[in-house]
Amino acid sequence: MIEQRFIVAVGRIERALSRIEKSAIAPASAGDNDLAERHEKLKSETRMAIQDLDKILADAR
Repeated sequence: MIEQRFIVAVGRIERALSRIEKSAIAPASAGDNDLAERHEKLKSETRMAIQDLDKILADAR
């Protein structure tokens, strides 16, 4: 069970990193009004992934 949660958490982190890499490579459009919203969503997802990892590590002890 712990392994499954770890795999899910790592997958979420990998997807978040992929989105970060894509946004760093892609040129920003001048009319990109939802940038702040996407940034907040990414921060939230990253925060949740880190919390999941913290919980997994705490449960493994």
